Amino acid sequence: MPTNLVNASSGTILLIGASRGLGYAMAVEFLKKGWNVVGTVREDTGRTKFHDLADEFVGRVEVETVDICEPTQVTALRERLSGRTFDMLFVNAGVTNNPVETIADVTTDEFIRVMVTNSLSPMRVLESLEHYVPATGLIGVMSSGQGSIANNENGQREVYRGSKAALNMFMRSFAARHAATSRAMVVMAPGWVRTEMGGPDAKLTIEESIPSLVNVLLAKQARPGLEYLDYLGRTVPW
Repeated sequence: MPTNLVNASSGTILLIGASRGLGYAMAVEFLKKGWNVVGTVREDTGRTKFHDLADEFVGRVEVETVDICEPTQVTALRERLSGRTFDMLFVNAGVTNNPVETIADVTTDEFIRVMVTNSLSPMRVLESLEHYVPATGLIGVMSSGQGSIANNENGQREVYRGSKAALNMFMRSFAARHAATSRAMVVMAPGWVRTEMGGPDAKLTIEESIPSLVNVLLAKQARPGLEYLDYLGRTVPW
């Protein structure tokens, strides 16, 4: 039976990339916390578990569509959401590549695919939609501990690391341009999680990462400015 608990909401999150994996798990966890969720999927994904969640939580879950790598679709999403206010905007969408492929090996097309998806497109979404988040809200992106330059002591996953380090740098530039705001901003490192993207050898289950990660986001709302945090709330060195 559909669950309709609109009055129980503590806030509304606009979650970009909610169809599966970490994004879907975040949506479920925010619902448990009493939040409403507006989540996005790509049109070409068909029916997803997030659609099932919307059927279960009528009035609390909304499904939107966007491919963040298509600027016209980002613009269309912004127009559809015109007049809305979100307590949190979080971009989860991203891709990986062959982990053993070095910067010397990667093709130009593959390099562009990873960098556009993981670095450029999330920032385009934030730039387009950040006006829908008030000064008391939070803007965040899903980064990775592998985006830390200081912590990179063993190499590996070079292209992916580079894309997340670039995302972190772009977020620092975004924060610098918005230094006068009281809004909270965060780049999150969820840990290495066993999902389709993380693979079967990852150290953490979704249950070990996401509930804590959501708690970190909720706590971060009260702290203005940009931080680079992991799923346990620990500061990650840039």
